Amino acid sequence: MKSTGFVRRIDEAGRIVLPKELRKQLHLIENESSLEFYTTEDSIILKKYEPSCMFCNKVENTVEYEGVKICRDCIEKLNKLK
Repeated sequence: MKSTGFVRRIDEAGRIVLPKELRKQLHLIENESSLEFYTTEDSIILKKYEPSCMFCNKVENTVEYEGVKICRDCIEKLNKLK
């Protein structure tokens, strides 16, 4: 894992501020971008959230159906089940 050299304190509400340079590097947009949280034994990993296919987790070539993302490959597979 790459160290960024940034250190931030947690405020009284439990928040941290992501440095502007980091937000810019990851193309995070205020009030628009979302982050996913993962944990290991002693780490918290933040990842830019990108909606993906509910079946195979592919991000590209998805459509939304009733609030759920599905990729075209999985749609084809589902159609073959008919």
